[in-house]
Amino acid sequence: MSAPGYSIVTLANGVRSVRSHAEAETFHPVVGPVAEAEALYVRQLRLRERLAAHAGEFVIWDVGLGAAANALTVLRATSDLPCRVRLISFDHTLEPLRFALQHGEQLGYFGGYEQLVATLLAEGRATQKVGQQCVAWDVCVADFPTWLRDAAPEVPAPHAILFDAFSPAKNPEMWTLPLFTSLFRRLDPARPCAMPTYSRATLLRVTWLLAGFYVGVGHATGEKDETTLAANTLALLDEPLDRKWLDRARRSTSAEPLHEPKYRQAPLTAETWVRLQAHPQFA
Repeated sequence: MSAPGYSIVTLANGVRSVRSHAEAETFHPVVGPVAEAEALYVRQLRLRERLAAHAGEFVIWDVGLGAAANALTVLRATSDLPCRVRLISFDHTLEPLRFALQHGEQLGYFGGYEQLVATLLAEGRATQKVGQQCVAWDVCVADFPTWLRDAAPEVPAPHAILFDAFSPAKNPEMWTLPLFTSLFRRLDPARPCAMPTYSRATLLRVTWLLAGFYVGVGHATGEKDETTLAANTLALLDEPLDRKWLDRARRSTSAEPLHEPKYRQAPLTAETWVRLQAHPQFA
């Protein structure tokens, strides 16, 4: 079934997902929406463990709402815990989510949250109690780099970030050093926060390090034997990048961060190499 701009596709393993024709991209194209979100976000962020030990509101920024598979998988995986989740989603359009909700039965990950999503689409915010879990969900429809630069400071700092933008080649404005530097400045140093993403690219890892994050090797998911996990504290990383990785980065032909929203590949500059060596992770 299809609609202008989007269609339901069946992956090789039989799981269904959403395809964007404008971007020529299928969301979660290998293992499917739920399996990828469980591996990349739920387990890697230690969400059940952290929520079970957390008092008060736990804030999650969902950057790249898309068809909401990441957000809904996170909510469902923690719905049995006595917790308060504040979810803030960002995307430049809600059309993938509208389409996905219309095909929720085929996609299989909306169960129990259809009304929450319908209210979110209609009003931009929604609340719901599922089991012992209290959810408050807001959506910001905007250009994320612009929002990050201009947003009011009362937006709560996150405990976790689901970062799922299209690739740097497709969407370079979402992968620049200025963006991640601004994002890091939005974090509360007293609030441990971790952020995984599907990429293991040296360019990405260098960018996150220069932005201020500690960076480590992330869990395998789908066809990727590694992903990447960043945090504002080393305590949230199981396998921080080490000096062997740093030496490989120095030899890489695609390691220099994107300083502007234009994709290209380049080795580290002398200035970047000096800054990397001075990072406390390698000191």
